[in-house]
Amino acid sequence: MNSCNTRVASPPIGAAPKSSFFGVRVLLLLVVAVVVSSPARGDPKPRRLVVATWNLEWFYDEYRGDNRSDLAKKQSAPSRQAWEWKRNAVADAIAQIRPDILAVQEVENRNVLRYLCQRIDREHGIKYRIAFIEGYDVFTEQDVAILYRSGLVSYCRHEQSWEMFRSKKYYNVSKHIAGHFEWGEGADKEHLALMNVHLRSRAEGAEVRRRQARLVHAWTSRWLEAGHHVIVTGDFNAEQQADDRSAHRTIGILTGKETPSAADDLIDLHVRLPRERRRTHLLPGKQFDRILVSPSLLPDHSSGSRFRKRLVLQSIRVEPQLVIRGKRDGEEHWKRYFELPERERDVSDHYPVVATFEWRP
Repeated sequence: MNSCNTRVASPPIGAAPKSSFFGVRVLLLLVVAVVVSSPARGDPKPRRLVVATWNLEWFYDEYRGDNRSDLAKKQSAPSRQAWEWKRNAVADAIAQIRPDILAVQEVENRNVLRYLCQRIDREHGIKYRIAFIEGYDVFTEQDVAILYRSGLVSYCRHEQSWEMFRSKKYYNVSKHIAGHFEWGEGADKEHLALMNVHLRSRAEGAEVRRRQARLVHAWTSRWLEAGHHVIVTGDFNAEQQADDRSAHRTIGILTGKETPSAADDLIDLHVRLPRERRRTHLLPGKQFDRILVSPSLLPDHSSGSRFRKRLVLQSIRVEPQLVIRGKRDGEEHWKRYFELPERERDVSDHYPVVATFEWRP
């Protein structure tokens, strides 16, 4: 089952009487059907495509009236000043990356993202739109989202089928969102399917995390089968290092190593980073945040004739310098975050991971 949103124009006001609910519903369905099925022109291709993922770490404003869990209230910003500092610091970092697509995790709701986008536009002149569907992590109330500059044609959440549920092989992913992007027109149109996830954390969550990874792979393998460029990104909370090729751990499952066919494989871009630049978290050695891509996006990979190979990877990097203020935070980061001096307070306990792709003739 999917919960999908498609970018369509609203029907003109007065197109149907207010009392004719059925008529309005039919009209909306017709509009959606026409837009989805027509060979509409995609957005112009950006000069290059920059895709990033960043866990913003408890990106919550100071208002607690819309929080139900004690943990969410505790992790909210303690004051308006503290919230504005966090929002502004995140906005400044994003403006330096200038991603075309940014997958974010640990956000409170759409409102905080709207405040963030307004800040980026006002201070840096970069406009972002928001793809957000509320998840169901009632313990933390954390969510994920996609900020984008162009190309999005639809975004969805997915659920496992009853057959999947009965198999006990899968576990629902409470925090995820999928976006479908198109640029160009006609034979030059490029389609990218992207999924942003935040999987179960901590060592004791390893088995749940593996089952979640198996579900994500089941969803994205359908996109690969359809011949789309695919990116799976986010905070996987995986203890598996990039050099660990185990097929039955989180990254191995996500990249298709658990299945006998290579047709559903993804490539972990972390393996293309120098070992000393793979850390994505305050804790030493942690590589929680990753970008996985379909072979079709690699310039040095033979992926078959069904891929046009016009959008290819140029570089992959981690950006800790955008997050660390002064000396890297230690344990006090979690114990008294907002008590630390602003000039020394790290923006998040995660670092952005950034992949740049280029268009080829």
